[in-house]
Amino acid sequence: MKNIWVIAQLGLFLTAMSCTGPEEAFIGTRVEDRCDGEWPVCSTTIGCFVGDKSYVAGRFPGHNKVAVHIFEPSTVTVSFFLSEVSAAGEQTVVTIYEDACRARTRTEIPGKTFVSEWEQTGVFSRAADVSGVGDHMIEVESDARAKYLMKVDVLPIRLKPDSEM
Repeated sequence: MKNIWVIAQLGLFLTAMSCTGPEEAFIGTRVEDRCDGEWPVCSTTIGCFVGDKSYVAGRFPGHNKVAVHIFEPSTVTVSFFLSEVSAAGEQTVVTIYEDACRARTRTEIPGKTFVSEWEQTGVFSRAADVSGVGDHMIEVESDARAKYLMKVDVLPIRLKPDSEM
């Protein structure tokens, strides 16, 4: 009887997993942060901190600033899930700052590349290594026409497969 219950539970789990679409797969267990706070980061005010438990929703064309807290040197990956895409625009810019905005990694992506990468893989991502500990600002600006979900993932450099111990 116990085996039947386990098999039934496994069946329900697999059924639920098969019903998730690409947007749900992108979000996972994260919850939306409305970014309506006021946090001082880099001599400006940020609406929210994004991490492994949250994501933000928005619309391009537009500009958005979020922050992430880093505890050790890490790779920060900013990822987008797009919907209702009606124009690729000319350019999308993702800027990941070091702590206190003492340095930055700015990536300019042509509009067609932004949309075509998303079309090919279902997600558009850019990453940068940061060395400082503390609050790091992330800015995104695009003239594309689309709705987006944005999440930020942080992987300590010491945990990367190619890092030397």
